[in-house]
Amino acid sequence: MSQPSSSPGLSSGAPRPPLTVLLATPRGFCAGVDRAIQIVERAIGKYGAPVYVRHEIVHNRHVVERLKALGAVFVEELDECPPDRPVVFSAHGVPKAVPAEAKARRMLYLDATCPLVSKVHVEAGRHFDAGREIVLIGHAGHPEVVGTMGQLPEGAVALIETVADARAFTPKDPANVAFVTQTTLSVDDTAEIVAALRARFPEIAAPHKEDICYATTNRQEAVKSVAAKSEVLLVLGSANSSNSVRLAEVGRRAGARAHLIDDAEGLDLKWLAGVTRVGVTAGASAPEVLVQGVIDRLGESFEVTVEEIEAERETVSFKLPKVLA
Repeated sequence: MSQPSSSPGLSSGAPRPPLTVLLATPRGFCAGVDRAIQIVERAIGKYGAPVYVRHEIVHNRHVVERLKALGAVFVEELDECPPDRPVVFSAHGVPKAVPAEAKARRMLYLDATCPLVSKVHVEAGRHFDAGREIVLIGHAGHPEVVGTMGQLPEGAVALIETVADARAFTPKDPANVAFVTQTTLSVDDTAEIVAALRARFPEIAAPHKEDICYATTNRQEAVKSVAAKSEVLLVLGSANSSNSVRLAEVGRRAGARAHLIDDAEGLDLKWLAGVTRVGVTAGASAPEVLVQGVIDRLGESFEVTVEEIEAERETVSFKLPKVLA
């Protein structure tokens, strides 16, 4: 019979090896995610279950499962929703056709689109009204990208994912181009793409204020600080969460061996063999309880010391829809 594998540095009666956990701050929920989750919770409280949610409200498995237990039903399209029950649009935003369809069916709908995503929608509309050709920097198929492109007529927005795309893009009028971006991109990758666009189109119109949201930027800066001092970086977040995936990428670039995990169960202690300093962070859609779960799991095998590294202090909050306030 095979023997169970032991934890790093542990044998029967052996002292636990020391491990310093460098905790990135800020981490976890941003204001847009917090608002979106509250909208679903309050809608269930006001209207009773079930409340339907078009697409995952945010990209985190634990959040979705908890809301399901409260009475949320997650669907991909409105035709899966009965017309007599409320439906919530996810934080990522939706194409204009979706609320139009809800109105046509006389559905009660609540829009949980992050206000910073809505800002990108407004910018794209402003450029379109000004007659500019619009470039959207983002990831194909991501619901935020689908929602942003769906604000305007088909073909009005060109999607650019890479520097190579930026170099290949051929507008009708090089002097009349504008760009907007997905809010959850890598800050450094996006800067390279924007630089490539500006090199080709010096007059390209940029956002009044950077589209990559404050939370994405702050969490990436915090990860750079932590990863530079860590041998291993643990990022709490689901694999379909764009901002969480970007945090792992940023950590690797900063020199740490980064792993994206859903929760403490995803932690493989073999990653920490011989390690004395591990960084921990969480994507903007990952609840803080998951971070504590990882620290507790580490504490079972190591003598853990936690050090918090603060890159930025966040005070942003967003109002709920009046009907739920």
